[in-house]
Amino acid sequence: MNGNWLGLDGQVVIVTGGASGIGKHVVDTLVKVGAKAVAVDLNVKTGDELDGAYCVQCNVTDPESVNQMVQAVLAKYGKIDALVNNAGINLPRLLVDVKGEKPEYELNEDSFGKMFAVNVKGVFLCAQAVARELVKQGHGVILNMSSESGKEGSQGQSAYSATKGAVDSFTRSWAKELGKYNVRVVACAPGIMEATGLRTAAYNEALAYTRGVKPEDLSTDYSKVIPIGRDGKLDEVGSLVAYLVSDQASYITGTTVNISGGKSRG
Repeated sequence: MNGNWLGLDGQVVIVTGGASGIGKHVVDTLVKVGAKAVAVDLNVKTGDELDGAYCVQCNVTDPESVNQMVQAVLAKYGKIDALVNNAGINLPRLLVDVKGEKPEYELNEDSFGKMFAVNVKGVFLCAQAVARELVKQGHGVILNMSSESGKEGSQGQSAYSATKGAVDSFTRSWAKELGKYNVRVVACAPGIMEATGLRTAAYNEALAYTRGVKPEDLSTDYSKVIPIGRDGKLDEVGSLVAYLVSDQASYITGTTVNISGGKSRG
């Protein structure tokens, strides 16, 4: 990808959850187009480098850790141009385990709390800490990672879907608050994506149970459910994120862009 037209050379972009999954592909894409990507993750050591990205360790659910992360980025680069709020967890759970065979896959306070802590509270804490700097600078972008499920709902993933509905609402509201300071807030919502290392056997087992199928039967004939006829590539999400945080997208704010191959609505 030739990134010169994006104008991201030297732009400092924080990516939470940047050491694995979609976040790692976003980081890799940003590095390729010349940005100074910062991989923020629980599973990295501050000061290390990961494939061209500077690493900062952070627990996005802890305000002190988030503030220290922002200060570490400022100490390294002296500015922040964009935040990609990507860190998230998904624990498939049924509202009611009618069959009663796997009570551990029924939604409870623990699984509910974990998802909302990372996917909602973490998004808020990181956005607030970074927005304070962006407002001072008079420019910047916050991109929140949503999901097709935030608009469509998803069987066995109601709490996860609810967190992504919250992310979409944050995006609309913060865009209205921060626009006057030349700060944009956008989101993107991937649909069915190629597998990442995060899609573990335990996750597949939980999702399969909530869907009433065996784990080996989870794969779908994408030609029937996705107009483009295939799952999405993680690099395609990376390319969209790079565009949205660049000045080429300078009139896009307060909206969630679907990247689902035509599967999800508006």
